[in-house]
Amino acid sequence: MVLLLDIGKTNKKCFVFDEDYRVVFEKTTQLPETVDEDGEPCEDLDLLKNWVRDSVREVLADQRFHIRAVNATAYGASFVHLDADGKALTPLYNYLKPFPENLKKRFFDTYGSAEKIALETASPVLGNLNSGLQLYWLKHQKPLIFNQIKWSLHLPQYIAYLLYAWAGPKSAHAYAVSEMTSIGCHTLLWNFQKNDYHDWVKAEEIVGKFPPLVRSVATSRGDLESPRDGTSIHHSSFIIHHSSFITPHFGIGLHDSSAALIPYLACFEEPFVLISTGTWCITLNPFNDEPLTPEELAQDCLCYLSYEGKPVKAARYFGGHEHEQAVKNIAAQFGTLEDFYKNISITTRSPLAAAYFDFMRQLVEKQVISTRLALGNSPVRRIFVDGGFSKNEVYMTLLARSFPEMDVYAAEVAQATAIGAAIAVHPFWNEKRIPDNLIALKQIRV
Repeated sequence: MVLLLDIGKTNKKCFVFDEDYRVVFEKTTQLPETVDEDGEPCEDLDLLKNWVRDSVREVLADQRFHIRAVNATAYGASFVHLDADGKALTPLYNYLKPFPENLKKRFFDTYGSAEKIALETASPVLGNLNSGLQLYWLKHQKPLIFNQIKWSLHLPQYIAYLLYAWAGPKSAHAYAVSEMTSIGCHTLLWNFQKNDYHDWVKAEEIVGKFPPLVRSVATSRGDLESPRDGTSIHHSSFIIHHSSFITPHFGIGLHDSSAALIPYLACFEEPFVLISTGTWCITLNPFNDEPLTPEELAQDCLCYLSYEGKPVKAARYFGGHEHEQAVKNIAAQFGTLEDFYKNISITTRSPLAAAYFDFMRQLVEKQVISTRLALGNSPVRRIFVDGGFSKNEVYMTLLARSFPEMDVYAAEVAQATAIGAAIAVHPFWNEKRIPDNLIALKQIRV
């Protein structure tokens, strides 16, 4: 079995999956936030540490489970900065914390225009959502703290570090790593053209704050189906033996958006794009290797690094948020409940349905523009949609009509982020094949 920690901004989840990827244990917690030194809301790092420790100990002490591997996934754009003793030097700053305009100007005056840096790092300029700028801010605004940093770890790798710190026979610093999916997600740290840290990261001596960069072990379906042995370290694997932790393998953590793509990469070899729908609607295309253009960047297109270390072209728009606001307005207009749209099908005929259809046609038009950006000239002929809109008949029908050359599917995989993190360490805990029915597909016929 495998133990997964799935740490979102709101919900913290702990899962155990059996060898058939069925959930045999699940626990969800919401932790209250605290504030940083400027009064900005942020994650309470002590509460999070305690939750991780208690969750892992609870599962490992449960005689029903034989845990052979542990891995974590967490939200991105968030650093924990550690001193030489492994103690956190700062709060876990919120990526929505405002970034100083004068420092932003200084950065781009020094290293080139925002357009140039964005193009080289395959990311729009997003302030603290570009996690590299958080380190730039620390260096220039809080140099005493910056100089004390031994390692800066993205949150998924910090969670893995905690596990090593509690279970490892050596200093936890021996197990500190950086990881591709965190470094390569709108951070401004990675030069996608050179496949290396950007020059500004080296010039500011920030690269020295990062431990060795590794990627997840399983890098192809062949790897996923071939269990392998490890001694003390194998790529990103650490073999831990300790009296209180009877488990052979700890993963190194994954960025949550990249983890959610892994089940699809593991189960489908034919090219596809995934439209992940929630507050943001993000089209992910791991089969588009065309360089990002300034025009694409201007339309909120960017690149991720997959768990295989390969660029994933992505395009996003605020579709879920727009839908939420629109249904509130329509509900108020017609004096009905805000979930009215759940009872509307593509054949419903009423003034209420007509108002909703008008909005949805505009929404799907934006989705089509965004998705075509990610498609580019790639050989993709299948579109998978997961998340909330995959269950919306009106959205799915309009989308399928807009892509007559494509096969469009509503896709469903329970706990995709956690399962992705489990698949990344599959060879270390599971001798079975990845189930063929991991993802349920329903083709949309129009």
